[in-house]
Amino acid sequence: MIRIDAHHHLWDLAARPQEWLDESELKPIRRDFGLADLREVAGAAGVDATVLVQVLPDFEETVEFLALAGESELVAGVVGWVDLTAPDVAEQLDRLRRGPGGERLVGIRHLVQAEPDPDWLTRPDVVAGLHAVRDAGLVYDLLTRPHQLTAALEVVRALPDLVFVLDHLSKPDIAGRIVEPWAPRLSELAAEPNVVAKVSGLVTEADWERWTVADLRPYVEVALEAFGPDRLMVGSDWPVCLLAASYEQVLGTAAELFDECSAAQRDLVFGGTAARVYRLGDRR
Repeated sequence: MIRIDAHHHLWDLAARPQEWLDESELKPIRRDFGLADLREVAGAAGVDATVLVQVLPDFEETVEFLALAGESELVAGVVGWVDLTAPDVAEQLDRLRRGPGGERLVGIRHLVQAEPDPDWLTRPDVVAGLHAVRDAGLVYDLLTRPHQLTAALEVVRALPDLVFVLDHLSKPDIAGRIVEPWAPRLSELAAEPNVVAKVSGLVTEADWERWTVADLRPYVEVALEAFGPDRLMVGSDWPVCLLAASYEQVLGTAAELFDECSAAQRDLVFGGTAARVYRLGDRR
């Protein structure tokens, strides 16, 4: 089984400014992170393939990511961005598919966590855009916070033939040790067969300076019980994870969190689920 990092980012500040990095607490990652940097950390951690995920709501960023993936032996898939509210979503997706590296497009994501409307996902124009994503044979990555899980459940039920991937377990408040109502909402979402989830981005939801594996374990146990290993995948969320842990620490922590699973189950979590859901073997 190949080992897959199911969620990471890249950025070049000169080519594409990242205004979200202007916050003082994000200074440690306010620099360029390119493919060479990824190769170094992924290689050291024994990662064979990765999924590069959009950072900005910017079509041209996705164009650039696909071209980069098309020339890379490491980036097996790209989760990009299109304007789901636009009437030409299908045309946008077709343009991406026809461009350099277009065969590496595996999914679409929007920064729903930043939308002030908690029901943004259920808007008619958004749902129409999601239909286009489905028709293109892609998956949709859900980037939500716990209060948005109710809307996520509604749209997941409305599109049973679209596969949804929940990023970062919907960002539970690990630093605050808050489990309710996140846990029952997550379990309700997991009851829908067209949803899988990423165990990613957890160290930055914990106390950056003092987090422990024990802090993360209750949240991963809820996810494992709800989804099972065949619907979970591990992602580093590098380089954002560097605010709290190194690339190798994140993957090492994930290994500890799944240490009671069988070898076959760990193969799924650390590669098999991502390969199946994103159809990475079909697109490389």
